[in-house]
Amino acid sequence: MEYRSDFSRCTIDELPALSSRLKAEGWRFVQMLCANTDDGIDMVYSFMKDGHLANYEIKGVTKDDVVPSITNDFIAAFVFENESHDLFGVNISDIAIDFKGHFYDLAQAEPMTIISPAQKAAKEKAAKLAAAKAAKEKAAAAPQENDAAAKQAELEAKLAAMDPEKAAKVRAAMEAKVKKEAAALAQAREKALEEKLAGMDPEKAAKVRAAMAAKAAQAASAKKGGE
Repeated sequence: MEYRSDFSRCTIDELPALSSRLKAEGWRFVQMLCANTDDGIDMVYSFMKDGHLANYEIKGVTKDDVVPSITNDFIAAFVFENESHDLFGVNISDIAIDFKGHFYDLAQAEPMTIISPAQKAAKEKAAKLAAAKAAKEKAAAAPQENDAAAKQAELEAKLAAMDPEKAAKVRAAMEAKVKKEAAALAQAREKALEEKLAGMDPEKAAKVRAAMAAKAAQAASAKKGGE
């Protein structure tokens, strides 16, 4: 039998329906793992059916989030859910077999969220470097923005001094040039994307195309609704 594995994103709100669907379709619960990140706790739920291991990721779970238990569908998950609560501090509601924070006998609460002084110092250093880089980029961009604003103001002053008919023609020519440049840029990007898709696995490329089409349709619908 050929085995395959893939990862999909999931949200806390989507978890109950996902669990019920997988149960109805005959999937088997395998495990649930947690990882401590800068944005919160990442949770990965794994299910298997016919050699297919499907992993669903919930990113950045915080102290304020309440994650619904999936033990109504998969009773074996109670072990992992109690563990995620005791070791990572994840707030999981309605666990079928709930140890109320006593699944492990721990000297320190939520030990998997504790970082060493060296790790803390490294994170603070990285944050400072990122902030300094952002400030430098902002400072470098400021003169360019000011220069562009000055040029625009100068152009507007020249147009205001022109004959109205001539000024209208100049504006129309400028707008046409901007549209032409934008169209050329969009065409170049589309060509680069097509070249990238051509080098992808056909199935993956089809998924990317479908996602792009859905996004374009959504944008068009939003634009139409705003008119």
